[in-house]
Amino acid sequence: MEDRNMVSCWEDLANAVVLQALEDYRAVCRTLSRRPDLKEAAKRKKSLDKFFRSRWFAVLTAADLGAVLEEIRKIHLEH
Repeated sequence: MEDRNMVSCWEDLANAVVLQALEDYRAVCRTLSRRPDLKEAAKRKKSLDKFFRSRWFAVLTAADLGAVLEEIRKIHLEH
């Protein structure tokens, strides 16, 4: 029982990291749509793009990378 709780805690943490990255991506896309000249925002977006394609991302989530990237593209097009 205790091992299952530990696994659940790690899964919750991994999910939180992925969700925060998605929220950060949405925010940076919004910022860049208003101020495309902001170099720090462009740098942050590039860093997030790299994260979404990384092995670390694959370790954190079992989500289909293609589906996540499609959702990211939709977010980018909305802003």
